[in-house]
Amino acid sequence: MSEVLEMIKNLQASITKASEKFDKTADDALKEAKASGELSQETKNTVDKALVELNSMREAQKTYLASVNEIKQELATMPLATAKKVALSAGQIVIASENVKALSSNIEGAKRISVPVQAALTSIDVPDGTIEHHRLPGIDTLPKQRLFIRDLIAPGKTQSPAIFWVQQTGFTNNAAVVPENTKKPYSEIKFETKMTPVTTVAHMFKASKQILDDFAQLQSTIDAEMRYGLKYVEEQEILFGDGTGAHLHGIIPQASKYKPAFTPDICTPIDDLRLAMLQSQLARLPASGHVLHFMDWAKIELQKDQTGRYILANPAGLIGPTLWALPVITTEIDSFTNRFLTGAFSTGAQIFDREETNVVISTENSSDFEKNMISIRCEERLALVVKRPEAFIYGTFGTKP
Repeated sequence: MSEVLEMIKNLQASITKASEKFDKTADDALKEAKASGELSQETKNTVDKALVELNSMREAQKTYLASVNEIKQELATMPLATAKKVALSAGQIVIASENVKALSSNIEGAKRISVPVQAALTSIDVPDGTIEHHRLPGIDTLPKQRLFIRDLIAPGKTQSPAIFWVQQTGFTNNAAVVPENTKKPYSEIKFETKMTPVTTVAHMFKASKQILDDFAQLQSTIDAEMRYGLKYVEEQEILFGDGTGAHLHGIIPQASKYKPAFTPDICTPIDDLRLAMLQSQLARLPASGHVLHFMDWAKIELQKDQTGRYILANPAGLIGPTLWALPVITTEIDSFTNRFLTGAFSTGAQIFDREETNVVISTENSSDFEKNMISIRCEERLALVVKRPEAFIYGTFGTKP
């Protein structure tokens, strides 16, 4: 950009000369007016021409400086390597501009300077949005998976880094009719102490401070996207967490295997879910919901009787997905295809929130302050306690006894 700065310096010198020329012309005109009492038409024309020339040069200087300042502001928000390339290409275009050459050699009255630097600033090395284009309202966001499994599980709070609890692991019922003056039988209840650590789920995001200041909707979108990303991982952990390291010990790794008590003559997925409810009921923990893949739920809704009428679905109306009077939670996890989870979500498990989902913005991470960047962190801390694993039945559609 040194050539550009040299050009500005030369332009300032030209303005100084034009200003001195105008001052001399004005003094001569003043002397003429004092001597004769009025100005000749020729003197008036000379003064007007000098004034127009000076004003046009000053206007040209303002326009030229504005163009250069815009380039500097754009470069300030770019990565260093990219800014160096863009500064070189933009400076070359400014110097090569025919308008700038004409300005240097011959100032033309009442003309504005237009330097086409967009080609340089929209090269492949420059991030999108450096040059302000026609902007459509709103932000086109990615589709989201619907998350509801947490809503089925009993909520809880904790102020500790771990949850200590007691799990009932067995019950032998020896209750019986007892004649008088005889010993009463003892039943047996087994318990086991458990400890579930609080787990942190988090991620971070970098952004330009100016962008978030200028576009409030963008800031709210980032907030929403980060919260959704956190909940999506939380959903995976609640279902499939293996309990190793910092992972939650999810429901499915602890759930009971689906073992139907009997098989109807014609067994459909609808029958499998009812038999899973029976298995949960036999464990003395009635089921409160089903979880299955979008694809499998669509197959169930599309089942028809012999006359072609839908068994469950009502195409003319929109109702919440339910089966056997229980809510159906659908998921898009690929590994869940042709599988299901039925259980007593409200009584068999509980989530303890140590720190609810929050978004924190900082300008003091790494070199954010000097680069005018911000770091955004979204995190939560929680623990999942599966109190009664037998309350959850996990299986594959079409399983035989």
